[in-house]
Amino acid sequence: MKFGLFYLPSFYPEVKREPQIYREILEQVTFADTHGFHSVWLVEHHFLRHGGVIPSNFVLLAALAVQTHKIRLGTGAVILPFNDPVRVAEQGAMVDCLSNGRLELGVGRGFQKLEFDAFGVPMDEARARLEEGVEIVKKCWTQEEVEYQGRFRRFGPIRVYPKPVQKPHPPIWVACFLTRESFEWTAEHGYNLLYVAYHVDPEVARERIGWYVRALERSGQDPKQKEVLVCYHTYVAEPGTSVSRLKEIVERPLREYFQVAAEGFLPPDESYRHYADARQRFQESAHFDVVYPQRVLMGTPEQILERIREIHALGATQIGLIPTFGTLPHEETMASLQRFVKYVLPHFQ
Repeated sequence: MKFGLFYLPSFYPEVKREPQIYREILEQVTFADTHGFHSVWLVEHHFLRHGGVIPSNFVLLAALAVQTHKIRLGTGAVILPFNDPVRVAEQGAMVDCLSNGRLELGVGRGFQKLEFDAFGVPMDEARARLEEGVEIVKKCWTQEEVEYQGRFRRFGPIRVYPKPVQKPHPPIWVACFLTRESFEWTAEHGYNLLYVAYHVDPEVARERIGWYVRALERSGQDPKQKEVLVCYHTYVAEPGTSVSRLKEIVERPLREYFQVAAEGFLPPDESYRHYADARQRFQESAHFDVVYPQRVLMGTPEQILERIREIHALGATQIGLIPTFGTLPHEETMASLQRFVKYVLPHFQ
């Protein structure tokens, strides 16, 4: 099992402004880099308090590239319907060069209606734009001269610089959320799976990861050669901490996180009918007793180790720890990460 940090921050400007958020992320990731964490993942969102303070994950990853030495640098994910895929290839390759080959490219189709409306992109084009965009990125990374005639982009022949350090190209991940079609398409094309699993109970997560694994097998691929990353809010308490004390620490920040997340779920159009109840589900999740223990990674070190065993049994090979949520103080986040390094990480090294 590998462990990374996953950032989809909830923004409370009256408590913490953007420069402080970035400084704290830099400090946390620098700590992770020097203490054996495998990766860091940054979202892309726009116009919302849920992740909207990271509108460009490549910019923040570039800063991390020159401040860290070993940790893998992931986009979790680039929303391809909102980005020109040629520019994604250029910026991704720059991060790969700056980091000496540490980029992990996660891509997604997006699901926030507000974002689609603001960028003037029809939601019913999201899947097609994702699929075409990934194809273009790979061509730009692997071909000296690129020409493309597609539904959304037509160009070339052009030479795209720079090229990434990793050959033939950096690992590609696809963020999947609800639909079976997304999980199976990701597997059929040989990409790794990035799954934000905290919004569902374990049996649902197991089913959806199973869609991916079985699709790999049907297409003649070895699931052991692929990676499955799942994400959970994380807080490591001191040994002997009671559940009531843990609840005192994390309940309010968790409630703030899910309340902000629910703001982004405006009524979807028909092409996203699966998301019709998402806002209600996020609002219901804003309670410690609903998500603890099976939809978070929280508790004493012993409880954390048991949860990791359970998550591994779902089919995950990597866990993205969401180390900061709501208005959880930076000092609490750092103390939690330090305890993870002291009590948990040695079991997997």
